[in-house]
Amino acid sequence: MSTAITALQSALERAAAVRPEVGGFPYLAEVLRQAGVTHCRMAVPSNAMLYLTGAGPVAVQGEPLVTGMVDVAPFDREALIAALRADQAGEATFPEFVQGCWKAGVVWYDVDLGARTCTYYGADGDRYVEAYPAVEIPI
Repeated sequence: MSTAITALQSALERAAAVRPEVGGFPYLAEVLRQAGVTHCRMAVPSNAMLYLTGAGPVAVQGEPLVTGMVDVAPFDREALIAALRADQAGEATFPEFVQGCWKAGVVWYDVDLGARTCTYYGADGDRYVEAYPAVEIPI
């Protein structure tokens, strides 16, 4: 196992231990940032996450949302915001959140851990940017 994978696994385990059940994303993001992750990029239909770290990039392949050829929904900002708010309120699991992004026409998203922003992209170039708050986590 590479140094990048080991460090990412340790960070994800630490984040799971320190993040609250509701509103936990900023805690996850901060633990990842402290571990040297600069960006998290999700290809939504394939459910594949790419973590860019100081030790090298790491891909994590989840269960794809679709297989074969499918139409992509038009970008729906209001539906995306509803999926975000449900996730932030602890009313959705991460797989449900990703499914909500897909239904809202999001084909990929990028989390910039330095800027503390998440940018969600539709197939036609539409995008929605949301900032998340800084949190304190002891190193």
